[in-house]
Amino acid sequence: MKIGIVGAGMIGSTLAKLWADGGHDVRVASRHPERLRDLVERLGPRGSAGPPVSAAAFGDVVMLTVPLKAIPELARELSAALAGKVVLDTGNAYERRDATSPARHLSTPQGYAGWAAAMFPGSRWVKAFNTVYFKTLETEAHRAGDGVGIPLAGDDPKALETAAQLVRDAGFDPIVVGPLARGREFEPNTPAYNTGMSGRELEPDDRMAQAG
Repeated sequence: MKIGIVGAGMIGSTLAKLWADGGHDVRVASRHPERLRDLVERLGPRGSAGPPVSAAAFGDVVMLTVPLKAIPELARELSAALAGKVVLDTGNAYERRDATSPARHLSTPQGYAGWAAAMFPGSRWVKAFNTVYFKTLETEAHRAGDGVGIPLAGDDPKALETAAQLVRDAGFDPIVVGPLARGREFEPNTPAYNTGMSGRELEPDDRMAQAG
């Protein structure tokens, strides 16, 4: 599968390596793709770099892993290119980091992911990979026994299936929570966030639902 990754930070670069190692073709995007040469070398023959519009056009699936403040500009640039595509959204809203107050977005019925998805009409939005620290992704992929759980939320069943397979390919345990609105249950300050819980721990007791 071809995967475009818009955002070359810790999450984006870590997952790019896991997916490239798993046999996927990956294009990582930055406003300055020339600065990604070292990353592309680490990815090997399945890796490449380019600007955001290039990654959006390249990917059968496109992951957005950028700060909240970047979403409106990316929507203007990439919305048309992402129509019909599965989009994985790793974003979280943080009061201290983001230029605009995330409280306004988190108070909406669908939380941050719903706010972001509304700017990309026609895309098949899935909230994914927002709960786990990048070091956990680096060190715990494909671990023996119970895998680290990656909660997923989205309104398109086929998109959720695709996201779940990519979670497995990266070496983790996908947990489909439900519709995109339930993505609020695994944003910051919820029981699932940044705990590294296994899929088994996340799923049986529906612990995330307790956060709502």
